[in-house]
Amino acid sequence: MRKRYIAVGVYCQRKSRYSYSKKSSYLPDLRKLIKRRKMGLKQTIRSLDAFPRTEEHLLQKTQSGALVSVVGLVIMATLFIHELTYYLTTYTVHEMSVDLKRGETLPIHINMTFPSLPCDVASIDAIDLSGKHEVDLDTNIWKLRLNSHGHIIGTKYLSDLVEKQHTTRNHDDKEHHDGSAKKPHKFSFDKDAENMINKVYGVLDVQRVAGNFHISVHALNIYVAQMIFGGAKHVNVSHMIHDLSFGPKYPGLHNPLDDTVRILHDTSGTFKYYIKIVPTEYRYISKEVLPTNQFSVSEYFSPMNEFDRTWPAVYFLYDLSPITVTIKEECRSFLHFITRLSAVLGGTFALTGMLDRWMYRLIKALTTPSARGAYR
Repeated sequence: MRKRYIAVGVYCQRKSRYSYSKKSSYLPDLRKLIKRRKMGLKQTIRSLDAFPRTEEHLLQKTQSGALVSVVGLVIMATLFIHELTYYLTTYTVHEMSVDLKRGETLPIHINMTFPSLPCDVASIDAIDLSGKHEVDLDTNIWKLRLNSHGHIIGTKYLSDLVEKQHTTRNHDDKEHHDGSAKKPHKFSFDKDAENMINKVYGVLDVQRVAGNFHISVHALNIYVAQMIFGGAKHVNVSHMIHDLSFGPKYPGLHNPLDDTVRILHDTSGTFKYYIKIVPTEYRYISKEVLPTNQFSVSEYFSPMNEFDRTWPAVYFLYDLSPITVTIKEECRSFLHFITRLSAVLGGTFALTGMLDRWMYRLIKALTTPSARGAYR
């Protein structure tokens, strides 16, 4: 029994060794198979390469290719800077909606110069559809007397002007006899007074309803005005509008009346500016909101005639639009920037490559001896 058991044990042991050696002989083949599959996968991936590499010794560099490359790099650098600047700048989007503002005031910023109107007789009057009428406004309004060079020289009161007017009229009897009294001077002031001009600037706060404000001599008593000017025809309301706005300015805003100059020669009359105000909100990229107004304007001039009983003036008649314009600053999309940049640079690279090939073929055709014989 023991011998049998031993024999069986020996047989089993030999069988296990045999089986192990048989399995170990299959491992090299399995590894080779896996390696072949990996090589096939790498080859498949390499076949998808759209930018194959050329051996260095097979490349041929030419002077024409260098010239085209330098020009292409300059063009691409220029276009890159242009696209980057375009991306970093903001753009505005305009939206319109119904104006829902109620109970607010309308600020009017004004800065004007009257080269032919004495400072102390000029007044600003305002009236609106609600029936509010204000004469000779002086709150937040400054009137400065300037000389012909635009320098501030102080303020003169109405009594001083009247006294100077009398002095000037009685200064030289000879000139009166020569007929100068029949043609009274425009202001009846001396030469120094003529060099003085009136500058009005300030802020008016009016109600948000249609109305007008005007600059004239209406605050004067008619007899005093007649004594100073010698008649309405001699009131010259020539003016220069340096600034006229209805709120703070935002980027890109242009007020149509800024730097407007209207000068009258040997005539007089009334200027009327019809203004349409559009409420506006400007929203910065930082979400800050700036409430303001923009406007359009049309102009009309009415000359004086001998039958007119009104005095010349400069009228600003305004009305408000029921529509509010909202202007928003927006930044450009980064994906849009990448798309534009890729298109510009890629197109330039492809174009320079085509140009290089054409130049190379042309030069080669002209320099090859066989080509010369063919041309002959």
